Amino acid sequence: MFKKSNVVIKNKRATFDYEILDRFVAGIQLYGTEIKSIRDGKASLVDTFCTFINDELWVKNMHIATYFFGTYNNHDVRRDRKLLLTKKELLKLSRGTKETGNTMVPIKLFINDKGLAKLEIGLARGKKTYDKRESLKQKEDKRTMDRAMKDH
Repeated sequence: MFKKSNVVIKNKRATFDYEILDRFVAGIQLYGTEIKSIRDGKASLVDTFCTFINDELWVKNMHIATYFFGTYNNHDVRRDRKLLLTKKELLKLSRGTKETGNTMVPIKLFINDKGLAKLEIGLARGKKTYDKRESLKQKEDKRTMDRAMKDH
């Protein structure tokens, strides 16, 4: 019914700035023009964060570009969007964020096999500067090893 979608929008800063403790996949409440823009790949997770408002999880500051063919029905580019998770997952996230230093970070936005937009969010803890340097060193070592393997 749906063709395989290859739309995957990643938040590259999330894994660099945070240590991901747990991952959840949430649905998103969207308007018609928003899903069309996402399917075109016109969305960004830069400076995006999740927060609880009245026991509901919301994603704030997520940028979804206006749909080119959307007329007066077009959406607000940076409106707050409700995330859809089970009660059990919401409880786990709210307990996790109450611990000192933990937060919720959007990791990637993708279209699943059924054609629905999903947001992978992570329960995360902020990295210290020396952790970031270690991550960069590991990344560089991996790149060097991959290059050495290609040469042989």
